[in-house]
Amino acid sequence: MSIRMRIVQQFEVQHQTEFMDLEKQFAALEAQRPDFPKGRRLKPISGVDPSNTLIWECDFADLDAAHRALSFFAGDAAHETLFISQAPYFKQVRIEFLENLEF
Repeated sequence: MSIRMRIVQQFEVQHQTEFMDLEKQFAALEAQRPDFPKGRRLKPISGVDPSNTLIWECDFADLDAAHRALSFFAGDAAHETLFISQAPYFKQVRIEFLENLEF
């Protein structure tokens, strides 16, 4: 059973430029480092989440692998440095785990 993990980050709308500039740095770090999970980033146009939301999502083999990715992020110095810079712009963050249905 594969799992999709989503990190849903709502940010202060007045700081969208700063938030997205930092997110570009996260994307560059992810691209440069083979050990980083390769996710995709989405920004809602309409739906439940407001437009000042960034969604990072990635598929993993199982729930344990998704949890290991979260631990990896928390333990990586380069990721942590960017996270500390971006955190003041957060309004709320949630992490979702979804089972990929493969009928």
